[in-house]
Amino acid sequence: MTSFPWRAILACLLAGFFLLGGALNTFASPEIVADYDRWGYPSGFNRLTGLVEWAAALLILLPRTRILGSLLGAAVMAAAALTVLLHGEYGHAVPPLIVMSVSLLTAALARPARRPKGFHPGG
Repeated sequence: MTSFPWRAILACLLAGFFLLGGALNTFASPEIVADYDRWGYPSGFNRLTGLVEWAAALLILLPRTRILGSLLGAAVMAAAALTVLLHGEYGHAVPPLIVMSVSLLTAALARPARRPKGFHPGG
């Protein structure tokens, strides 16, 4: 009997979130562009954010780079949370903080198993 691949499913859901977020930022609505402007970011910063989110998603999908992608995604979400907190939009900080936590959990779960140190006959 095989175990349920919940780590891979969590990583795929997280990658899906960043793929969608990247699309929403890269092809931003006027409302999203207005948000970036209100927060003081330069024109086109939403596209940079979208590209970084897409990079995080692709890195998360590959097991070999999952830790890096998860940490990149966590950094993007930390920046998003900090942005809205600094502008007094406290309720808007909850979703990025949750996604940041899931990203950090995904990074932790992707760490390779540590082998115990010491003498192991036959291994």
